[in-house]
Amino acid sequence: MKVVVVGAGPAGIRAVEQLVRAGVFPTWIEEGPDGGGRITQRPPAEFSRSHAALYGADAGRAKRLHAALDSLKARVDWRPDTLVWNIRPDARVLHTLTNGAAQDEVSYDAVILCTGAMDRVLPLPGWTLPGATTLGGAQTALKSQGVGVGANPVLIGTGPLLWLTALQYAKAGAKPAAVLDTTDLLTKARFGGGMLWNIPTLLRGMGLYASLKLRGVKMYEDVTPLAIEGVDKVTAVHWRDAAWKEHVTPCDAVALGWGLKPEAQLADLAGVPFDYDDTQQNWVPRKDSAGRSPVAGVYLAGDGAGIGGVDVAELGGARAALALLADAKLPSDMALSKHLDGRLRTERRFRAALERAFPYPARLASRMEDSTSVCRCEVITAGELRAAAAAEAPELNRAKAFSRVGMGRCQGRLCGTPAAAVLARALAVEVPEVGRLRGQPPVKPVPLQQVG
Repeated sequence: MKVVVVGAGPAGIRAVEQLVRAGVFPTWIEEGPDGGGRITQRPPAEFSRSHAALYGADAGRAKRLHAALDSLKARVDWRPDTLVWNIRPDARVLHTLTNGAAQDEVSYDAVILCTGAMDRVLPLPGWTLPGATTLGGAQTALKSQGVGVGANPVLIGTGPLLWLTALQYAKAGAKPAAVLDTTDLLTKARFGGGMLWNIPTLLRGMGLYASLKLRGVKMYEDVTPLAIEGVDKVTAVHWRDAAWKEHVTPCDAVALGWGLKPEAQLADLAGVPFDYDDTQQNWVPRKDSAGRSPVAGVYLAGDGAGIGGVDVAELGGARAALALLADAKLPSDMALSKHLDGRLRTERRFRAALERAFPYPARLASRMEDSTSVCRCEVITAGELRAAAAAEAPELNRAKAFSRVGMGRCQGRLCGTPAAAVLARALAVEVPEVGRLRGQPPVKPVPLQQVG
């Protein structure tokens, strides 16, 4: 049986672990030079900082995942630096690109997609200036390159990743100029009780907040970000506080992030249907609780199947592999499957509360100024999207045809969510009614000669 696992983050590692334990040795494809995922991203070998310095409270998890990764590589067909840029479910074939040049078709009988997630953003005037990046980008620079995006950055967004990134920068020697949270304290308090489903994670989040306060980092809640200022680089952030007073905070960089969205383009190309999750405010590929998609032979795990965090990624990766084994009539640990099902139910309750406590501010996205660039690849403004709505573009792909939104290098990864909010408000409908940008191959830019 030919099994392929795409992705070597926590979900991919635990999926491969279960497959190998059952005597199935898959082809394991990872886009990066090594595995580990975002939170436990592995730095280059020459990187000198300790696990404790790099990962903080996740240091133990990182060590365990990296050890499992290393022990599995020699037992499978390990393919790092390999991009899966297309999937053909009819032929059960993946199109791949290794080191940007060597092209290969990888056939499969079953595939587990562990494609992870990326930052969800809210476009602001000036967000395309040099020095403006996402929270995930700021983390990647620190972990994989040993540099910060700035010495005095402003971090804007909401959720634990906002606090985590700020603390990581403070520990690395930077002095965050401010942490601007768009969520008000009442919303956090209202849904905080639901996070008691995972007390250790809740306490870790509270610890992040307390650590920033103890370090004297300026933190503000219920903020409305107005603009990132600068001419040829970031110089300040203009924002409004809960009392409607405006401020300008000087800085040398900005990191933005409002939670995460699934990297689900391959699931889309595989023919998996999508559903809108009102709690996450994300379109997610359809799957059952064990990770089976409605498409035969296609399984989903980790944040690429719906945002759940690193705990859910590990649990879900193992569960999807066990589902695959059971479906193939191969040895599968049923007791472990039941245990994982229970853990996943609990974690999903916690995640639902977390998403409600730190929501994506769709109202801010929908009301952005006409001149604000929503699609940074094609430089499409909110005003142009509203013009598309006026020209009878009733859904997002029709607006794409009118305006070119989502036609650039990122194929709507960054602009899809805020563009939907703008279009929905212009049409006076709910966000799910305008749909989502459909995936197209190649899912990421590849050399033209490789797809010709």
